Amino acid sequence: MNHVLGCSHGCLYPCYAYLQKKRFGDVTSYKDWCEPALVENTLELLDEELPKLKDRIQMLHLCFTTDPFMYQYKEIQDMSFAAIRKINDAGVKCSVLTKGILPIELAQLSKDNEYGITLISTNEAFRKRMEPGSAPWKKRLAALRNLHNAGCKTWVSIEPFPTPNIVRQDLQALLKEVSFVDRIIFGRMNYSKEVTAYTENRPFFNTKAKEVISFCNEHGISYHIKKGTITR
Repeated sequence: MNHVLGCSHGCLYPCYAYLQKKRFGDVTSYKDWCEPALVENTLELLDEELPKLKDRIQMLHLCFTTDPFMYQYKEIQDMSFAAIRKINDAGVKCSVLTKGILPIELAQLSKDNEYGITLISTNEAFRKRMEPGSAPWKKRLAALRNLHNAGCKTWVSIEPFPTPNIVRQDLQALLKEVSFVDRIIFGRMNYSKEVTAYTENRPFFNTKAKEVISFCNEHGISYHIKKGTITR
């Protein structure tokens, strides 16, 4: 479910969602993309669609091409919360992924929901450079931990993970920060000339994926390595 066009976080990896929307003419520029437009009749559309589709839905994900808890956009955050409540009331669980702040009030909703954040670095300077409009990483992580402590299922997406020529960092330090979550998803950075310029990118991502697998097995965490991250 993508109930917003655009995203104020303005990630510069580059962002696959922005590239897709620009390619198909939904947005005309990066500036246009960074000025999100909310689908104002989201709840009315859910009232129409949920009765017809709920029996065929295993889980509804928010979101693939935008952010449901966009940092400092209260109207988007409020709409997302109301939508999740409505979806849960229809007997459908939700998966949520954000670079914003997950509100603790989500703990009042279905315990079958799964709440996640994207976190690819614990370097705040890198976050400011590459995810300029997103929430500071410590704030988004603290909000996720609060939901975990409240008994919610939590997960982290470590994707798109950058190569050392983009930022040098200790993956183990990042993994330790998120060791409380139920699930970790790990994936390589794509669509970047800097990644392809790093001639050792394939063995690098193979090694890092193995680190994630080993860490998760050691700590009893479920994991998923995105397709194309491990190569021969």
